[in-house]
Amino acid sequence: MKALSVSAQTTDTVFLKNLLESHPDLFSHILNHPTHNEVQILYTQIDRDENNIPHFTSYSYRLNANHYFYPASTVKLPTAIFALEKLNKLNIPGLSIKSVMKTDSSFAGETKMLKDSLAKNGLPGIEQYIKEILLVSDNFAYNRLYEFVGRGEINDKLKKYNLNNTRIISRLAIGDAGEGTKHTNAIDFYNGKKLVYHQPAQYDAREYPMHLDNMTVGNGYIDKNDKLVMKPFDFSDKNVYSIADQQSVLKRLLFPEVYPENDRFNLTPDQYKFIYHYMSMFPTESKHPTYTQPEYFPAYCKWLFYGGDSTAVIEPHIRIFDKIGDSYGFDIDNAYIVDFKNKVEFIITAVVQSNDNEIYNDNKYEYKTVCLPFMKNLGRLIFQYELTRPKKYLPDLSKFKFRY
Repeated sequence: MKALSVSAQTTDTVFLKNLLESHPDLFSHILNHPTHNEVQILYTQIDRDENNIPHFTSYSYRLNANHYFYPASTVKLPTAIFALEKLNKLNIPGLSIKSVMKTDSSFAGETKMLKDSLAKNGLPGIEQYIKEILLVSDNFAYNRLYEFVGRGEINDKLKKYNLNNTRIISRLAIGDAGEGTKHTNAIDFYNGKKLVYHQPAQYDAREYPMHLDNMTVGNGYIDKNDKLVMKPFDFSDKNVYSIADQQSVLKRLLFPEVYPENDRFNLTPDQYKFIYHYMSMFPTESKHPTYTQPEYFPAYCKWLFYGGDSTAVIEPHIRIFDKIGDSYGFDIDNAYIVDFKNKVEFIITAVVQSNDNEIYNDNKYEYKTVCLPFMKNLGRLIFQYELTRPKKYLPDLSKFKFRY
């Protein structure tokens, strides 16, 4: 099968602008804001040919890889993929995603992880960590995979896949910065009591400078001592993951057949299915780990259709394969949305921010009143458009159907 070009296309910048402006009741707050609430959107239509091969047409709104936004938890998806790739490359007898993974601490600030209360056996492992990342965006699970893959290998992989507007250089939610980000923990893998692989502590000496617009922002921030500092907040030492790169990862993950063999992720068929399954599963459908209401709810991480609404009525014929992120007032969702009943499928990746007081790190952001309603309205607007969009060939979506 001849691979299709998926990167050369330039995107239409008019369609989405007109679509948003035609619904001022839903989007006037964003459209009238001086910076448009940092919104960037990339929407991709999928048209199947007679062989069910997908062809993509993309539309963008304010898409700009040089304009920074904080990617938050969205960096967890490529890191999880690279963890599976590393396992496959190691190819060590007895080492698998089910092996027990015991993380040591070998540098200041590092965390030991010898148990996992969410696992059926109470023990941590790569399979369990990926489930926790995909179901509820667990930070500790991501940090352990960051340490397993290693900062250097993560960034080498990003370059390998031409994700040139991305860098992943730190753990999340622990104030990881400076020299600590370069050091990753020693890790031991076991089958039963048998040690099958020891990974020594690693050090990545390289720097990954990126000079983007919007990296120094706001009027002030709360520092690590809980003091208000009236100076702009600086993101220049944080992760970077552009909207276009996020969607590129999602496309490559969901539609590997469209890419030349040497450009595909090095995953097995079962690993692809595993990721699809847990990307699209609602937290409340999972047994191990178990997530219960009210803290967790079906639409917990499904923003581009349900807006993270704890009372949302779930439509059983729709599944959302996505990875969200939220921090510093930014909400991001990178989603493939499928309606099995109406044979609808599309990809949409978007970021929006609201931080009215211009103070960072104070946990006073307008997620519930501005960001999540925008996400819900955007996803549903595109969905309604897709319901009426004519297609020459209806898709066979059986690849993405799972029992949950």
